[in-house]
Amino acid sequence: MTLRVCVSVLPETVTEALKLVENAEKGGADFIEIRLDTLREYSELSAIPVCSKVPMIATNKSAKQHGKFLGSETERKQTLLNAAEKGFEYVDLDLSISELESIVSEVHSMGVKSIISFHDFNGTPSLAKLEEILKKEIASGADVCKIVATAKSVYDNLTVLNFVSKACKRAKTVCFCMGELGKTSRLLSPLFGGFFTFASLERGKETAAGQLTIQEMRAVYETLGIM
Repeated sequence: MTLRVCVSVLPETVTEALKLVENAEKGGADFIEIRLDTLREYSELSAIPVCSKVPMIATNKSAKQHGKFLGSETERKQTLLNAAEKGFEYVDLDLSISELESIVSEVHSMGVKSIISFHDFNGTPSLAKLEEILKKEIASGADVCKIVATAKSVYDNLTVLNFVSKACKRAKTVCFCMGELGKTSRLLSPLFGGFFTFASLERGKETAAGQLTIQEMRAVYETLGIM
């Protein structure tokens, strides 16, 4: 069992990104997600992935995905392709994005891995629906399949943990629930086979509802005697 934690950060400048990466590395992050949708400019983007040996994930969320990128969909996709070209190890692509398989192929041609993601901001899909989503992500050529739900009940955590325990045998899978009621699955998904889980760098810097800090997550794992 390997417990991996990805720290997600929201930099406004490349200089700020470099500092956040340094702090995440010191905090013991196994992956670092750079949210490109909060960056004000991209001219020095190549400085980010070379500043650390921790694998970097480039993510660019639109307003529809509760992100802050205000450009067109074409511009959003191009920003992600630029990040792949600049040396990010992973690029996060929405399952619903147009011409997905073509973009995945282009990303792979650069030697970059694809994370194909699906978010449900309104609830937790059934096991059958989760299975359907996973099949679509695998078919798209995903290197990592990411399915994130929203917990409306504490029992929703059981649904996603049950699912990820099986899905991880077929693909590298990231799956948990957002929201205050989803903290259980955020913490436990790696124990059930999840490829990694997400954390914030510090309180007040969360990139999604229900996110714990990496220090809080590590402390729980240590208390449970599993790291």
